[in-house]
Amino acid sequence: MLYGIIAATSALLLTAVLAALLRAPGLRAGIVERRQPDPARRRRPVPLLGGVAVLSATCLVAGAGQWTRVAPLGDGVGRLLCAGVGVALLGLVADVWRLRPRVLVAGTAVAAVCVVPYEETGVPAGGLAVGWIVLVAFAFRALDHADGLAGTVGVITAFGVGACAAAELMDGLAVLLSVLAAALTGFLMHNWHPARIGLGACGSLFTGFVLASAAVFARAGHGLGDSAGVLFCLTALGAADLVLVAVSRRTARRPLLRRGPDHLGHRLRRLGLTPQGTVVLLGTGAFSGVLVGVLAHTGRAGDGAVLWVAGGALVVVLLLLRIPVYGVRRMASSQVTRQLRVRNG
Repeated sequence: MLYGIIAATSALLLTAVLAALLRAPGLRAGIVERRQPDPARRRRPVPLLGGVAVLSATCLVAGAGQWTRVAPLGDGVGRLLCAGVGVALLGLVADVWRLRPRVLVAGTAVAAVCVVPYEETGVPAGGLAVGWIVLVAFAFRALDHADGLAGTVGVITAFGVGACAAAELMDGLAVLLSVLAAALTGFLMHNWHPARIGLGACGSLFTGFVLASAAVFARAGHGLGDSAGVLFCLTALGAADLVLVAVSRRTARRPLLRRGPDHLGHRLRRLGLTPQGTVVLLGTGAFSGVLVGVLAHTGRAGDGAVLWVAGGALVVVLLLLRIPVYGVRRMASSQVTRQLRVRNG
């Protein structure tokens, strides 16, 4: 327990320091994303090197435990972390040079193939696990559009998956997840609204990949149907966001990979919620799903609880689909232009 406290504290402080140091280089190098917190404000550049801080702190602290043998990760967990580093480096390349999405998908899928424990899941279920890991990784990338959202959901999910790993006596995996949760907490010190730095594809893909792979490890050997329910609950918020975006873009006949203001956070902001209120509300939803997932994994909740989470996610998606998000800003600007022309004669 003493090592766990020291490791978590070290990861938190190291990430906070690295994120502060990497902000200026990110701005100078132009590795930024422009975010607009309020319609009346101009877009602000947010450097995307926060993921490098999270990745570095997680690997250094977890690697120190492995090297000193105080908290060995084990072969499977070590392979998982190495694959996560590969995904993170691919995401960093995407942050700098804007890789095509299909390249990111293919690279993440290859990494997932290398970490799934097929001897326990079997090949068919292992193939499904690979697809699920890729989806979760990109769900976290999508959540990075709002200040504090991806980090908050990542911390909550890391604690939940860590609890599942601890229940299975996977100490190395639980340590890795606690270090990741602490690193994300240190990152949130700079990512809370207004964000001074963002995760980028590097940090968001790394976080989603490690969490999804760790959840697969924790559920390996359990029934496929029960595992699907638990895994869904642990990542219900990301799943709801993916479904919402996919249905919305499909209905509007927009390309699925074309970015737009159509995620959960965007729609809640249009309802009048503040950036902080949006993160708190979505974080509460993520916590509810994760809690049910942990209870279902440990046998303290049945299929009914999982169905409640699925039903709640479906209701949220259906309600938020009714909020218009495409062309609203353009229409508003056209109306303002027309009014100005009338005034000027």
